[in-house]
Amino acid sequence: MTGLPALPETECLGDSMPAALAGMPDPTRAEFTGRFEHDLTQVFARRHAVAVSSGTTALHTTLSAIGVGPDDEVLLPALTVIMTAQPIVQLGAKPVFVDSDPDTLDLNYADAASKVTARTKAIVPVHLWGRMGNPANLRAFATERGLTIVEDAAQAAGTSRAGVPAGAVGAAGCFSTKDGKILWSNEGGFVLTDKADLAAHIRAFRGHWLTPPPGSRPQEHLGLPGRMPELIALLAQANLQRFPALLERRRAQTAYLLRALADARGLTPLQPATDETWNHYSPLLHVDLPHPRAFAEYLAQLGVPSSTGSFRLVPCDTRPMFTGGDRAPCRGAAEILDRTLAIVLTERDDEATLDRYAAAITREAAAWHA
Repeated sequence: MTGLPALPETECLGDSMPAALAGMPDPTRAEFTGRFEHDLTQVFARRHAVAVSSGTTALHTTLSAIGVGPDDEVLLPALTVIMTAQPIVQLGAKPVFVDSDPDTLDLNYADAASKVTARTKAIVPVHLWGRMGNPANLRAFATERGLTIVEDAAQAAGTSRAGVPAGAVGAAGCFSTKDGKILWSNEGGFVLTDKADLAAHIRAFRGHWLTPPPGSRPQEHLGLPGRMPELIALLAQANLQRFPALLERRRAQTAYLLRALADARGLTPLQPATDETWNHYSPLLHVDLPHPRAFAEYLAQLGVPSSTGSFRLVPCDTRPMFTGGDRAPCRGAAEILDRTLAIVLTERDDEATLDRYAAAITREAAAWHA
Protein backbone atom coordinates (compact mmCIF):
# COMPACT_ATOMS: atom_id res chain seq x y z
CA MET A 1 0.00 0.00 0.00
CA THR A 2 1.29 3.47 -0.86
CA GLY A 3 2.73 5.20 2.19
CA LEU A 4 2.13 8.68 3.48
CA PRO A 5 4.22 11.76 2.70
CA ALA A 6 6.50 12.68 5.56
CA LEU A 7 5.08 14.69 8.43
CA PRO A 8 6.02 18.32 7.67
CA GLU A 9 8.84 19.59 9.86
CA THR A 10 7.64 21.18 13.09
CA GLU A 11 10.86 22.89 14.13
CA CYS A 12 9.78 26.16 12.46
CA LEU A 13 6.69 26.44 14.65
CA GLY A 14 8.61 28.01 17.51
CA ASP A 15 11.09 30.09 15.54
CA SER A 16 9.34 33.42 16.19
CA MET A 17 8.46 32.74 19.83
CA PRO A 18 11.42 34.67 21.33
CA ALA A 19 10.59 37.73 19.22
CA ALA A 20 6.95 37.58 20.25
CA LEU A 21 7.80 37.20 23.92
CA ALA A 22 10.32 40.06 23.73
CA GLY A 23 7.51 42.42 22.78
CA MET A 24 5.17 41.34 25.57
CA PRO A 25 3.26 42.56 27.42
CA ASP A 26 1.89 45.10 24.96
CA PRO A 27 -1.91 45.39 24.70
CA THR A 28 -1.68 47.22 21.37
CA ARG A 29 0.71 44.92 19.55
CA ALA A 30 -0.58 42.94 16.58
CA GLU A 31 2.57 42.36 14.54
CA PHE A 32 2.11 38.62 14.07
CA THR A 33 -1.63 38.92 13.58
CA GLY A 34 -0.98 41.40 10.80
CA ARG A 35 1.56 39.09 9.16
CA PHE A 36 -0.85 36.18 9.34
CA GLU A 37 -3.65 38.22 7.80
CA HIS A 38 -1.40 39.41 4.98
CA ASP A 39 -0.28 35.86 4.21
CA LEU A 40 -3.88 34.60 4.26
CA THR A 41 -4.81 37.03 1.49
CA GLN A 42 -1.93 35.69 -0.59
CA VAL A 43 -2.61 32.00 -0.01
CA PHE A 44 -6.39 32.18 -0.46
CA ALA A 45 -6.47 35.00 -3.03
CA ARG A 46 -8.95 37.20 -1.17
CA ARG A 47 -8.62 40.96 -0.70
CA HIS A 48 -9.16 40.95 3.06
CA ALA A 49 -8.44 38.55 5.89
CA VAL A 50 -9.29 39.18 9.54
CA ALA A 51 -7.87 36.91 12.24
CA VAL A 52 -10.10 36.25 15.26
CA SER A 53 -10.15 34.15 18.40
CA SER A 54 -12.20 31.22 17.06
CA GLY A 55 -14.35 29.97 14.21
CA THR A 56 -17.40 30.86 16.28
CA THR A 57 -16.10 34.42 16.62
CA ALA A 58 -15.54 34.50 12.87
CA LEU A 59 -19.23 33.76 12.33
CA HIS A 60 -20.35 36.15 15.07
CA THR A 61 -18.38 39.12 13.76
CA THR A 62 -19.38 38.45 10.15
CA LEU A 63 -23.08 38.04 10.85
CA SER A 64 -22.94 41.31 12.77
CA ALA A 65 -21.19 42.94 9.81
CA ILE A 66 -24.00 42.00 7.40
CA GLY A 67 -26.55 43.44 9.82
CA VAL A 68 -28.05 40.34 11.45
CA GLY A 69 -29.86 41.35 14.62
CA PRO A 70 -33.02 41.00 16.70
CA ASP A 71 -36.08 39.62 14.88
CA ASP A 72 -34.03 38.49 11.87
CA GLU A 73 -33.99 34.86 10.74
CA VAL A 74 -30.97 33.00 9.38
CA LEU A 75 -31.15 29.74 7.44
CA LEU A 76 -28.56 27.09 8.26
CA PRO A 77 -28.39 23.31 7.88
CA ALA A 78 -29.38 21.07 10.74
CA LEU A 79 -26.32 19.11 9.60
CA THR A 80 -23.92 21.13 11.70
CA VAL A 81 -22.48 21.67 15.16
CA ILE A 82 -24.05 23.95 17.73
CA MET A 83 -21.27 26.51 17.29
CA THR A 84 -22.78 27.53 13.94
CA ALA A 85 -26.10 28.43 15.53
CA GLN A 86 -24.70 30.07 18.67
CA PRO A 87 -23.70 33.43 17.11
CA ILE A 88 -27.11 33.78 15.48
CA VAL A 89 -28.79 33.46 18.87
CA GLN A 90 -26.27 35.78 20.54
CA LEU A 91 -27.09 38.48 17.99
CA GLY A 92 -30.77 38.20 18.89
CA ALA A 93 -31.78 36.47 15.65
CA LYS A 94 -33.49 33.14 15.10
CA PRO A 95 -31.73 30.12 13.57
CA VAL A 96 -33.99 28.32 11.07
CA PHE A 97 -32.77 24.80 10.41
CA VAL A 98 -32.85 23.37 6.90
CA ASP A 99 -32.66 19.71 5.96
CA SER A 100 -29.95 18.12 3.80
CA ASP A 101 -30.02 15.64 0.93
CA PRO A 102 -28.63 12.25 2.07
CA ASP A 103 -27.41 11.48 -1.46
CA THR A 104 -25.29 14.62 -1.86
CA LEU A 105 -24.90 16.08 1.68
CA ASP A 106 -25.99 19.40 0.10
CA LEU A 107 -28.85 21.56 1.35
CA ASN A 108 -32.39 20.44 0.58
CA TYR A 109 -33.40 23.55 -1.34
CA ALA A 110 -37.09 22.65 -1.41
CA ASP A 111 -37.05 22.58 2.38
CA ALA A 112 -35.03 25.81 2.49
CA ALA A 113 -37.49 27.58 0.18
CA SER A 114 -40.40 26.56 2.38
CA LYS A 115 -38.75 28.22 5.39
CA VAL A 116 -37.96 31.63 3.89
CA THR A 117 -40.01 34.45 5.36
CA ALA A 118 -40.00 38.23 5.17
CA ARG A 119 -37.60 38.21 8.13
CA THR A 120 -35.00 35.89 6.56
CA LYS A 121 -31.75 37.85 6.33
CA ALA A 122 -29.03 35.37 5.44
CA ILE A 123 -28.11 31.77 4.73
CA VAL A 124 -25.13 30.03 6.35
CA PRO A 125 -24.07 26.92 4.43
CA VAL A 126 -21.82 24.58 6.40
CA HIS A 127 -19.06 22.64 4.66
CA LEU A 128 -19.07 19.79 7.18
CA TRP A 129 -16.12 17.38 6.90
CA GLY A 130 -14.70 19.69 4.23
CA ARG A 131 -17.42 18.81 1.73
CA MET A 132 -18.98 21.61 -0.36
CA GLY A 133 -22.42 21.90 -1.87
CA ASN A 134 -23.01 23.21 -5.37
CA PRO A 135 -22.01 26.93 -5.35
CA ALA A 136 -24.15 27.82 -8.38
CA ASN A 137 -27.29 26.43 -6.73
CA LEU A 138 -26.53 28.25 -3.50
CA ARG A 139 -25.93 31.57 -5.23
CA ALA A 140 -29.06 31.26 -7.34
CA PHE A 141 -31.18 30.44 -4.28
CA ALA A 142 -29.78 33.35 -2.26
CA THR A 143 -29.90 35.89 -5.08
CA GLU A 144 -33.53 35.12 -5.95
CA ARG A 145 -34.54 35.75 -2.35
CA GLY A 146 -32.21 38.63 -1.51
CA LEU A 147 -30.23 36.65 1.09
CA THR A 148 -26.60 37.19 2.06
CA ILE A 149 -24.37 34.10 2.05
CA VAL A 150 -21.96 33.67 4.96
CA GLU A 151 -20.09 30.36 4.75
CA ASP A 152 -19.16 28.22 7.73
CA ALA A 153 -16.00 26.83 6.15
CA ALA A 154 -14.42 25.86 9.48
CA GLN A 155 -13.37 22.42 8.20
CA ALA A 156 -13.02 23.26 4.50
CA ALA A 157 -9.72 25.08 4.00
CA GLY A 158 -8.37 23.72 0.73
CA THR A 159 -11.68 22.50 -0.70
CA SER A 160 -13.24 23.93 -3.87
CA ARG A 161 -16.25 23.12 -6.05
CA ALA A 162 -16.62 23.99 -9.73
CA GLY A 163 -13.50 26.13 -9.35
CA VAL A 164 -14.94 28.13 -6.43
CA PRO A 165 -12.89 27.83 -3.21
CA ALA A 166 -14.64 27.23 0.10
CA GLY A 167 -15.18 30.64 1.65
CA ALA A 168 -15.52 32.42 -1.70
CA VAL A 169 -19.13 31.59 -2.58
CA GLY A 170 -20.79 34.50 -0.80
CA ALA A 171 -20.03 37.69 1.09
CA ALA A 172 -17.52 36.06 3.43
CA GLY A 173 -16.08 32.74 4.52
CA CYS A 174 -15.50 31.86 8.16
CA PHE A 175 -12.74 29.44 9.16
CA SER A 176 -11.48 27.81 12.34
CA THR A 177 -7.87 27.05 13.23
CA LYS A 178 -8.63 25.00 16.32
CA ASP A 179 -6.49 21.90 16.77
CA GLY A 180 -7.68 19.14 14.47
CA LYS A 181 -8.20 21.45 11.52
CA ILE A 182 -5.75 21.02 8.64
CA LEU A 183 -4.56 24.60 9.22
CA TRP A 184 -4.33 24.71 13.01
CA SER A 185 -3.05 27.01 15.75
CA ASN A 186 -4.42 25.44 18.96
CA GLU A 187 -7.32 27.94 18.90
CA GLY A 188 -8.33 30.74 16.56
CA GLY A 189 -10.06 31.48 13.30
CA PHE A 190 -10.26 33.96 10.45
CA VAL A 191 -12.63 35.57 7.97
CA LEU A 192 -11.96 35.94 4.25
CA THR A 193 -13.84 38.50 2.17
CA ASP A 194 -13.43 40.76 -0.83
CA LYS A 195 -15.63 43.43 0.77
CA ALA A 196 -13.73 46.25 2.46
CA ASP A 197 -16.72 47.41 4.50
CA LEU A 198 -17.30 43.94 5.95
CA ALA A 199 -13.63 43.56 6.84
CA ALA A 200 -13.62 46.97 8.56
CA HIS A 201 -16.72 46.09 10.62
CA ILE A 202 -15.25 42.71 11.60
CA ARG A 203 -11.98 44.32 12.70
CA ALA A 204 -13.87 46.82 14.85
CA PHE A 205 -16.30 44.28 16.27
CA ARG A 206 -13.56 41.80 17.27
CA GLY A 207 -11.91 44.49 19.45
CA HIS A 208 -14.76 46.19 21.31
CA TRP A 209 -15.03 48.78 18.49
CA LEU A 210 -11.84 50.47 19.74
CA THR A 211 -10.56 50.82 16.16
CA PRO A 212 -13.70 51.90 14.32
CA PRO A 213 -14.39 51.59 10.60
CA PRO A 214 -14.63 54.75 8.47
CA GLY A 215 -17.59 56.90 9.45
CA SER A 216 -17.77 55.58 13.01
CA ARG A 217 -16.34 56.69 16.35
CA PRO A 218 -14.40 54.54 18.85
CA GLN A 219 -16.73 52.45 21.05
CA GLU A 220 -19.76 53.81 19.27
CA HIS A 221 -21.02 50.20 19.16
CA LEU A 222 -20.57 47.16 21.34
CA GLY A 223 -18.23 44.44 20.18
CA LEU A 224 -16.42 41.32 21.37
CA PRO A 225 -13.13 40.36 22.97
CA GLY A 226 -12.44 38.42 19.78
CA ARG A 227 -8.89 39.26 18.71
CA MET A 228 -6.43 36.49 17.85
CA PRO A 229 -3.64 36.49 20.48
CA GLU A 230 -0.14 37.18 19.17
CA LEU A 231 1.28 33.81 20.25
CA ILE A 232 -1.56 32.04 18.46
CA ALA A 233 -1.03 34.23 15.40
CA LEU A 234 2.65 33.35 15.10
CA LEU A 235 1.76 29.64 15.28
CA ALA A 236 -1.01 30.12 12.72
CA GLN A 237 1.36 31.95 10.37
CA ALA A 238 3.99 29.22 10.68
CA ASN A 239 1.42 26.55 9.90
CA LEU A 240 0.11 28.59 6.98
CA GLN A 241 3.59 28.25 5.46
CA ARG A 242 3.25 24.48 5.95
CA PHE A 243 -0.33 24.41 4.67
CA PRO A 244 0.35 22.88 1.23
CA ALA A 245 2.25 20.03 2.88
CA LEU A 246 -0.39 19.64 5.61
CA LEU A 247 -3.12 19.50 2.96
CA GLU A 248 -1.21 16.92 0.94
CA ARG A 249 -0.72 14.79 4.04
CA ARG A 250 -4.41 14.91 5.03
CA ARG A 251 -5.45 13.89 1.54
CA ALA A 252 -2.97 11.02 1.61
CA GLN A 253 -4.09 9.92 5.09
CA THR A 254 -7.74 9.76 4.04
CA ALA A 255 -6.94 7.95 0.79
CA TYR A 256 -4.73 5.48 2.68
CA LEU A 257 -7.41 4.64 5.23
CA LEU A 258 -10.20 4.35 2.66
CA ARG A 259 -8.07 1.97 0.58
CA ALA A 260 -7.44 -0.13 3.67
CA LEU A 261 -11.20 -0.35 4.26
CA ALA A 262 -12.14 -1.22 0.68
CA ASP A 263 -13.29 -4.74 1.62
CA ALA A 264 -14.83 -3.95 5.02
CA ARG A 265 -18.34 -5.35 5.46
CA GLY A 266 -21.17 -2.84 5.21
CA LEU A 267 -18.93 0.21 4.66
CA THR A 268 -18.85 2.25 1.45
CA PRO A 269 -16.63 5.34 1.01
CA LEU A 270 -18.52 8.57 0.30
CA GLN A 271 -17.09 10.09 -2.87
CA PRO A 272 -16.90 13.84 -3.58
CA ALA A 273 -18.83 15.32 -6.48
CA THR A 274 -17.15 15.12 -9.87
CA ASP A 275 -16.47 18.88 -9.86
CA GLU A 276 -15.36 18.96 -6.21
CA THR A 277 -11.74 19.20 -5.12
CA TRP A 278 -12.11 17.93 -1.56
CA ASN A 279 -9.54 18.57 1.14
CA HIS A 280 -10.22 15.06 2.55
CA TYR A 281 -10.74 16.53 6.00
CA SER A 282 -12.23 13.31 7.35
CA PRO A 283 -12.49 9.79 5.86
CA LEU A 284 -16.22 9.31 5.24
CA LEU A 285 -17.95 5.94 5.01
CA HIS A 286 -21.63 5.10 4.58
CA VAL A 287 -22.51 2.48 7.19
CA ASP A 288 -24.95 -0.19 6.01
CA LEU A 289 -25.00 -2.18 9.24
CA PRO A 290 -27.66 -2.56 11.97
CA HIS A 291 -27.67 0.33 14.45
CA PRO A 292 -24.94 2.31 12.67
CA ARG A 293 -24.62 5.03 15.31
CA ALA A 294 -24.07 2.40 17.99
CA PHE A 295 -21.38 0.92 15.74
CA ALA A 296 -19.57 4.29 15.61
CA GLU A 297 -19.89 4.70 19.37
CA TYR A 298 -18.47 1.21 19.94
CA LEU A 299 -15.51 1.96 17.67
CA ALA A 300 -14.83 5.12 19.67
CA GLN A 301 -14.56 3.00 22.80
CA LEU A 302 -11.91 0.95 20.96
CA GLY A 303 -9.91 4.08 20.14
CA VAL A 304 -11.22 4.90 16.66
CA PRO A 305 -12.44 8.53 16.93
CA SER A 306 -15.34 9.81 14.84
CA SER A 307 -17.85 12.65 14.71
CA THR A 308 -20.80 10.61 15.96
CA GLY A 309 -18.93 8.06 18.03
CA SER A 310 -16.60 10.37 19.93
CA PHE A 311 -18.35 13.74 19.79
CA ARG A 312 -21.95 12.42 19.62
CA LEU A 313 -22.82 14.79 16.76
CA VAL A 314 -26.59 15.02 16.20
CA PRO A 315 -28.71 17.28 14.00
CA CYS A 316 -28.55 20.76 15.50
CA ASP A 317 -32.33 21.14 15.40
CA THR A 318 -32.59 18.33 17.99
CA ARG A 319 -30.49 20.12 20.60
CA PRO A 320 -32.60 20.96 23.69
CA MET A 321 -32.45 24.74 23.20
CA PHE A 322 -33.93 24.41 19.69
CA THR A 323 -36.63 21.77 20.15
CA GLY A 324 -40.27 22.50 20.77
CA GLY A 325 -42.99 24.03 18.69
CA ASP A 326 -44.41 22.40 15.62
CA ARG A 327 -41.27 22.22 13.49
CA ALA A 328 -40.82 18.95 11.66
CA PRO A 329 -37.43 17.32 12.33
CA CYS A 330 -34.77 17.40 9.63
CA ARG A 331 -34.83 13.70 8.82
CA GLY A 332 -32.28 13.87 6.00
CA ALA A 333 -29.68 15.35 8.34
CA ALA A 334 -30.44 12.66 10.92
CA GLU A 335 -30.04 9.93 8.29
CA ILE A 336 -26.69 11.36 7.17
CA LEU A 337 -25.30 11.51 10.68
CA ASP A 338 -26.65 8.13 11.76
CA ARG A 339 -25.20 6.38 8.71
CA THR A 340 -21.90 8.22 8.23
CA LEU A 341 -18.70 7.13 9.91
CA ALA A 342 -16.59 10.31 9.81
CA ILE A 343 -13.19 9.41 11.23
CA VAL A 344 -11.27 12.14 13.04
CA LEU A 345 -7.65 12.61 11.95
CA THR A 346 -4.69 14.79 12.86
CA GLU A 347 -1.44 15.31 10.97
CA ARG A 348 0.36 13.05 13.44
CA ASP A 349 -1.64 9.94 12.49
CA ASP A 350 0.94 7.76 10.71
CA GLU A 351 0.62 4.48 8.82
CA ALA A 352 0.69 2.47 12.06
CA THR A 353 -2.20 4.47 13.50
CA LEU A 354 -4.24 4.24 10.30
CA ASP A 355 -3.54 0.50 10.03
CA ARG A 356 -4.78 0.08 13.59
CA TYR A 357 -7.96 2.01 12.77
CA ALA A 358 -8.52 -0.06 9.63
CA ALA A 359 -7.96 -3.35 11.43
CA ALA A 360 -10.37 -2.45 14.23
CA ILE A 361 -13.07 -1.18 11.86
CA THR A 362 -12.80 -4.20 9.55
CA ARG A 363 -12.82 -6.68 12.43
CA GLU A 364 -15.77 -5.12 14.22
CA ALA A 365 -17.80 -4.62 11.03
CA ALA A 366 -17.44 -8.31 10.21
CA ALA A 367 -18.71 -9.29 13.66
CA TRP A 368 -21.35 -6.55 14.12
CA HIS A 369 -24.86 -7.84 14.84
CA ALA A 370 -26.05 -5.37 17.48
